[in-house]
Amino acid sequence: MVKYRTYVFDVYGTLFDVYSISEKCTNYFSDKGARISQSWRQKQLEYCFLRQIIGSYIPFHEITKEALQYVCISEQVYTTEEIITDLLQAYLKLSPFAEVKQALEMLQSETLVVFSNGSVDMLHPLLNHSGLTSYFQHIVSVDEIKQYKPSPSAYQHVCNRLNMQPKEILFLSSNTWDVAGASHFGFQTAWINRTNTTMDLLDVTPNYIVNDLQELIGQLT
Repeated sequence: MVKYRTYVFDVYGTLFDVYSISEKCTNYFSDKGARISQSWRQKQLEYCFLRQIIGSYIPFHEITKEALQYVCISEQVYTTEEIITDLLQAYLKLSPFAEVKQALEMLQSETLVVFSNGSVDMLHPLLNHSGLTSYFQHIVSVDEIKQYKPSPSAYQHVCNRLNMQPKEILFLSSNTWDVAGASHFGFQTAWINRTNTTMDLLDVTPNYIVNDLQELIGQLT
């Protein structure tokens, strides 16, 4: 097996299906539910990037709430504080992708790390609910330094926490912007291309391009 000192996993879209929340959205917003779940994710990312650029950091759980509120206003759907709270709670119970648990089991002998834009108050409940917490030796959040990925300082924080050089780390993400940021920083990277899309033209080529984690393990062995 190709050996790295540690395997660092992005969370949202990589381990967990962010669109598994669409069923809950449909319960509240009927035929607009699927579209709202898609727009919610896009606005969530947009707010992270914008706040990073303008230097106006707030924790990910607050960004997630503001993104949801924006989309609901934009779509002109009826909401209450109870509905917003329930949907935010659902974000703590996203579904892991089908192969994730088995893939993590196959990597049990390795050092596995979670690294996310998500704040700790979101990551711990999510990992606990899915039963995945025990697979990871470290759970690292950008909230510890208040710098969102793909800022180089966010990736440097992982190196500092682990006391490792970038080249010793294999970073896994389904998000092309995250893979690009990590690659530019110096990580070895694996793009989990779950939606069969095209890599963004950002002057990087991932070390691995696979459809899911099981395929990646097959390439590593």
